[in-house]
Amino acid sequence: MDWAVILAGGSGTRFWPLSSPSRPKQLLPLVAEHSTAEDTLDRLTGFIPKSRILVVTGPALAPLLTAKLDLDPANVLIEPRAASTGPALVWATAEALKRDPSATILSLHADWAVGDRAAFARTAEAALLAARTHDRLVTVGIVPDRPETGYGYIIPGDQLDGGVRTVARFAEKPDLKTATALVASGALWNSGLFAWTARRLMDEISAHAPEIGAHTARLAEGDVAGFFAGVAAISIDVGLLERSERVVVLSGAFGWDDIGTWEALTRVRKTDAAGNVMVGAGVAFESSGCIAWSEGTPIVLSGVKDLVVVHANGRILVMDRSRAADLKRVLDALPAPIRDLPG
Repeated sequence: MDWAVILAGGSGTRFWPLSSPSRPKQLLPLVAEHSTAEDTLDRLTGFIPKSRILVVTGPALAPLLTAKLDLDPANVLIEPRAASTGPALVWATAEALKRDPSATILSLHADWAVGDRAAFARTAEAALLAARTHDRLVTVGIVPDRPETGYGYIIPGDQLDGGVRTVARFAEKPDLKTATALVASGALWNSGLFAWTARRLMDEISAHAPEIGAHTARLAEGDVAGFFAGVAAISIDVGLLERSERVVVLSGAFGWDDIGTWEALTRVRKTDAAGNVMVGAGVAFESSGCIAWSEGTPIVLSGVKDLVVVHANGRILVMDRSRAADLKRVLDALPAPIRDLPG
């Protein structure tokens, strides 16, 4: 049967000061009126039942996500420590395999924006079918609409049946010149949307990812804490997909964005005629290309351009939109009483 694993860890520091310990990125209505986590769950409606959806998160977020998504607590897997996507997905896959020996897994993140829900569902179902048919690890590559330097890329190889291709190589977050050349050559964005049979993933982990595979016996024994204590923190991409020869790519075109920074809101939310995104109380006068988000106090923009202005949780952030990706570095330099948010 088909299962889904939603990765919902992380604090979303690049959305400070709106994102807080009690209301992290996954629980924010960044794209529309509902949180991205709710949108993610809703996106699976119709082809994967809630009883076969597992959510992987940390101790602080687990109660919030369980309540917000109305999940069976048994389907919320709480990581003893954050160890990147590799251990998280291996644990969730092992759990699905324990409950269903024929499990095929769809892996996705809780903080994406997806434009075409029907196209997403078709692509996801095709990826699950390809995982079973070819007995491969399937990654969905998004057809790019720009030379993005913040994403990894997949360079497709030979064509196989069912619309999938082998992977010639991966390219991690290139510079603009390289990204432009990759897009022109037909490379795809590495979305992080994956599919595999549970048994194939566990076999490939044992064969190619010793940082994780050496500890999977503890999962079989029910020792989750021991598994996480032993594994290295490593992504599924670096730990396995870049090493295995059983990886294929399926092309997807459904309007995808990982909403990594404030700047992404200009791509996933409606803008006014001057390209401004205004959320909450605010007015933009003779201003362009700005992002303003207020949780109460009105924001007035006048004669400015390309700014991010946020008022939330008792803090005010003003920064150049082009530096949105540097917000984490800025936070690291702030005094703790200013940086640390209540809750």
